[in-house]
Parts: sequence; structure tokens; C-alpha cells
Amino acid sequence: MDNMYLIPPIFFVIAFVFSMLGMGGSQLYIPILFWMGLDFKTEAIPLGMLLNVVNSSSAAWTYGRKKLIQWRLAIPFGLAMILLAPVGTWVNINLPTKPVILIFALFTAAAAVLMLSGWKPRRGGLSQRGQTILGISSGSILGFFAGLIGRGGGSFVVPLLYIAGLDTKLAAATSAMVVTFSGASSFLSHMFTAARPDWLIWGLCVVSVFLGSQAGSRLMAGRLKSETVKVIFGVVLLGVAALLIVKDVL
Repeated sequence: MDNMYLIPPIFFVIAFVFSMLGMGGSQLYIPILFWMGLDFKTEAIPLGMLLNVVNSSSAAWTYGRKKLIQWRLAIPFGLAMILLAPVGTWVNINLPTKPVILIFALFTAAAAVLMLSGWKPRRGGLSQRGQTILGISSGSILGFFAGLIGRGGGSFVVPLLYIAGLDTKLAAATSAMVVTFSGASSFLSHMFTAARPDWLIWGLCVVSVFLGSQAGSRLMAGRLKSETVKVIFGVVLLGVAALLIVKDVL
């Protein structure tokens, strides 16, 4: 806890990078808070989810103004995640910590491999009906895991949208909106069950993440190429998954 003053500048950098990927950043916020001494389930996950919402909503606002969000996919995806996140939170409360960390790490690694593989359906993008079905079905599954492991689900939303036929930049922008929906549901579920907030630390982290997300989303919307976004996405997530498994599971 003596190093807590290092967290805001670190989180500024994380928000800068993850806002470009259409993700909230809880993949890094939560393990860092845990490694800094916060309890994984009652402190790290609730604060990580709050920062996830701040980052994704700030980025989504920027992407919405640039008309990069695909609303026909974002709305059913986000609503389905909202409904299932509280169920995952309830399961989280009744599980020991180590299995939750392992699920968190495997979830992250699988998303990285999926994105870096560059796989897409041979027949091209999905129809509008197919996109709606994808949003509802995938949103329900990912919403459950968002509540279970304290994630907005962006690490899987982006690859799924990419597979559905969206350009990587459009997938990242749409994911930012979806993650805002799911992250808010997951955060509120944790906040009203087991959260123990330290308001000074929470406030400093929120300000840092907001500033970082504004800088990152503006850079991605204006200058960054889709292939660069995809590579950054995969490499960052593989590193996080490896650290969690080696340091906190094995």
C-alpha cells in the first residue's frame, strides 16, 4: 500500500492504450491493484470495474462524435451483457479467489490468440440478422463472465466484432460502447455486494483514467491504423495473462 501513489500515472498510460483498443482496461487495473495489496474480490475488482466504465465511456463519447460506433450491434450486445452480469457477480461471491484469477487469465489469453490469428469467416461479414443474433447470444455469455471475473468483456467483444466483419477500428469503437454497458452493470453488482471503497484512491484513479482515455481515443480515431491496433491488442493481453498465471496461480 506504500506504493499506491504510483497507481494514477500507471493507470493514465493503461487508459491511453486500452481506449485505442475499445477496451476498459480492467485486464490490467485489477491485477495491478491486487499486486499493490488490495483484496482481489472486495477492493481490486470493484475499483477496476469503475475505472473500466470511466475509460470505455470516455472513449465511446469520442468515437460516437466521429461516427465510428455501429449501433445495430452495440445495443443488443450491451443490453444482453447488462442482464447477465449480476448473475456472474453472484457466482463470484461464492467462489474462492484463486479459481477466479485463473479464469480471468485464461479468458485474457484466449482473446489475444483469437485476435492475433486474424481469422474471419470465409463468406465475409455477417448479415444484419446474424449480427443481432451474435450480439444477443455472445452478449449474454460475456455478460456472465464480466460479472464473474470483474471485466467489461472488451477483450472478447473486439475479436467477435472483427469476425463479424467490422474493420478493426470500427470494432474497437463499437466495443467501447458495449463495454460501457456491461462494465456499469458489473460495477454496480459488485458495489452493492462486497465492495470496500477508499474514496481518495478511487478519485485519483478516476481522474487519471479519464485523461488517459481522452488522449488515446482521440489518437486512434484520427491517426492509428487498424493493423497497428490489432497487434497492440494481442501482445498486451498475452503479457497480462502470462503474468497472472505465473505470479498468482502457479
